[in-house]
Amino acid sequence: MLFKVNRAAALALLTLLLLLGFAPASQAQLGITRTRGQQLLDGIVVKVDNQIVLQSDVENIYLQELARAEGKPLPPDFKCKILQSLVLNKLMLARAEVDSVTVSDQQVNGEVDRRMAYFVQQIGSEKRLEEQYNKPIKALKDDLRPQIKDQLTQQKMQETITGKVAVTPREVAQYFSKVPKDSLPYFSTEVEVGQIIITAQVNDKAKQAAIAKLNDLRGQIQGGADFATLAKQYSEDPGSAKEGGYLGFFGRGELVPEYEAASMKLEPGQMSPVVQSQFGFHLIQFIERKGNKYSTRHILLKPEAGAADASEAAKTLTKLRRQILSDSTSFAKAAKDFSSDKSSSGNGGLLQNRQDGGTRMPLDKLDPAVFFTIDTMKVGSITRPLPYRTDDGKDAMRIIWLKSNTPPHQANLQEDYQKIAAAALNEKRNKALDEWFLKNRGTVYLEIAPEYAQCKVLDVAER
Repeated sequence: MLFKVNRAAALALLTLLLLLGFAPASQAQLGITRTRGQQLLDGIVVKVDNQIVLQSDVENIYLQELARAEGKPLPPDFKCKILQSLVLNKLMLARAEVDSVTVSDQQVNGEVDRRMAYFVQQIGSEKRLEEQYNKPIKALKDDLRPQIKDQLTQQKMQETITGKVAVTPREVAQYFSKVPKDSLPYFSTEVEVGQIIITAQVNDKAKQAAIAKLNDLRGQIQGGADFATLAKQYSEDPGSAKEGGYLGFFGRGELVPEYEAASMKLEPGQMSPVVQSQFGFHLIQFIERKGNKYSTRHILLKPEAGAADASEAAKTLTKLRRQILSDSTSFAKAAKDFSSDKSSSGNGGLLQNRQDGGTRMPLDKLDPAVFFTIDTMKVGSITRPLPYRTDDGKDAMRIIWLKSNTPPHQANLQEDYQKIAAAALNEKRNKALDEWFLKNRGTVYLEIAPEYAQCKVLDVAER
């Protein structure tokens, strides 16, 4: 079955497809439609100790970059460049085993859930995603987990190599001076946007209703009802509800403290009383222990904040807005003291450009809701409180501040220092990786298939 998707959805499908080790049926489908993929005829092209690079690893990344190129040709040696990068990654994985660099199951599971939620959002629904891959979400997550664990381990190993690398203002200026004037990039309009978000607090009535409902379900289970069946029917945890509330095995410190503390008091088969955490209210059933890990299932209810609760958040924001505009306080201080959005509150409330870590954002990178809000605003103005929905689905209110609006211009140190510094830092980190690669390439067994011998993957000067 073929169905039409927008470009973002198509690329999301392609990304998931590549992570799962499939290739699209034809390149013509990359931006328009997607059919169920076929497993590539595979073979090992590189061995790095017990780590391997498959032919499909190279081909999959090549196809992904081809899709991003949107019809523009890739360099003739592009597959060699891909292989060089993959060999470095595998070397980091091999050394990570030796150096005991690991990532926790909680971190891996969290990243799996985050990426799967993104794919579901892009495709439209879990059902549609399952139809396309002919697999349930749990099976898709299980397929993704080993790749994501490797990716996170590689990232952690890279952080140990480059984490202390920094650049001075002098190094940034030297880097910029080496860029030919006719090669300087031209930046489109960029803005600095701040926000203060206050989550609507759930009132006591809604909390008591959730507690009463869970106590009713607890009574049903004690009377013979099946916990898993009720979890499928009532739990508001999308990640576990389909599995009857089953969360799998976790070690100490991997679940929120309230949940873990309640679980540790239980014996297999026992249920907890109602437990409150940052996620809502839980009814927990303990399943079993295996060594230092334990498994549970739960029913989660998340009471919604009502309009009255949101109005309290709006009153607080209205007061803060008045104080900021009258210079009684600064936007940065108000964001630090009151904003529920931890990703921006420590940054003076300013949204961060993920590409360079700065606060100036190209208009096309803004969330559409923010873009249309600031479209008619003057620099320095602050909106009145606006309804908002947080990433984890909570009702909230926010105010938005347009701090600056920089017109299109050619790159220069004064206006674009943050971007230039990020590029200089990236170059310095790559040099650190090259030095590490040269130092460690002889510490592992490495074998390359004859068809890739011309790639010279061990020569960092080619990378």
